[in-house]
Amino acid sequence: MKGKMTTLNNIQKEVVEALHAHYGKSEISRSEINKFVKENGFKNPSWLKSSTYKIGRGMYQLPIDGIDIKVPQTTDSKVTQKTETAPVTETVNQAAFIVSSLTGNIVPVKDPVFVPWGHYKDIKQIVSSKQFYPIFITGLSGNGKTMNVQQACAQTKRECIRVNITIETDEDDLLGGYRLQDGQTVWQNGPVIEAMERGALLLLDEIDLASNKVMCLQPILEGNGVFLKKINKFVAPADGFNVIATANTKGQGSEDGKFIGTNILNEAFLERFPITVEQTYPTNKIENKILSNVMSKRNLTRKVDEEFGKNLVTWADVIRKTFYEGGVDEIISTRRLVHIIEAFAIFKDKMKAIELCTNRFDTDTKTSFADLYTKIDGGEDVTSWGQATIEPEDSDDSEEVDPINQ
Repeated sequence: MKGKMTTLNNIQKEVVEALHAHYGKSEISRSEINKFVKENGFKNPSWLKSSTYKIGRGMYQLPIDGIDIKVPQTTDSKVTQKTETAPVTETVNQAAFIVSSLTGNIVPVKDPVFVPWGHYKDIKQIVSSKQFYPIFITGLSGNGKTMNVQQACAQTKRECIRVNITIETDEDDLLGGYRLQDGQTVWQNGPVIEAMERGALLLLDEIDLASNKVMCLQPILEGNGVFLKKINKFVAPADGFNVIATANTKGQGSEDGKFIGTNILNEAFLERFPITVEQTYPTNKIENKILSNVMSKRNLTRKVDEEFGKNLVTWADVIRKTFYEGGVDEIISTRRLVHIIEAFAIFKDKMKAIELCTNRFDTDTKTSFADLYTKIDGGEDVTSWGQATIEPEDSDDSEEVDPINQ
């Protein structure tokens, strides 16, 4: 028996005694606990519905070991709650309970506009295998890195816990720490531990923004368990647990300075990922399908709407090619194309939608992109747009003219 009554305060003892008196048994379900506290005015005992007292799926053991349970002499099936709250008389030097902040189903929802592309098939195959095989996914912003993982989990009905990493993310954020809950100090598992115990997929988003504090994940990335020093507990991963990380860089920092805040990750950390997947933007065919799905969702079904979507894909393709050649400093992502369609659904104005969704760029870039779309919309040939944008380098072979001897 994990939980002893001696570790409980008076309020918690009262809840346990009342539950035992009401149901006449020591093993109760989550639904029975929820129904009882709702009908009898008790606060939700989240500490009781934690892994400390869990004995099965949705089943918990009342911590009544070693105490004298007195069943009230009453014919009423309900327990009347006391009007006065019993004071906490015990001081616990460490967290008495381990609590979970996750309840219910955490399988991602299927996105009706999603279209598989890139390495989706490979990611889905790894996810569905339930084999521990960490993946590092890298690629430019807005090209579906995170969505591919979430939709792979949705299609395979796998639970997924997403953690957005920042420079401030530390061991306490990832593994867990002490929290104050209902006046009681408790240990709350972090998302990594939750994923390990549930056998879920852990998605570390924007991992290249992390500091060296994520090195606490080293044993976990090796497929081993982790020892939680603060509560003297070892947690082993359940079957199906896996880790996928996404980043805009390969963990070597941003060479062009485009992704400010990204860091050079420890080589030993990166070495724990067996494979690295380079995610690119979808092909024109796939991108047309994505925008078509978005437009259908927003009831944009006219012929002119379809043409707008196709023109946007052509527009983005020209800009990307010019970006890769060094002609422009900005790029149009798949996500930004979706933003433009969403704006068009609201304002019913193509150029306004484009303007609003490109305002984040500097004036020259925004104007240049708008002019390019106008040409595409008008049916003009834009094959030379990229070359015209790239400024020619000064030639070192040109002869200098001597003004004196000319």
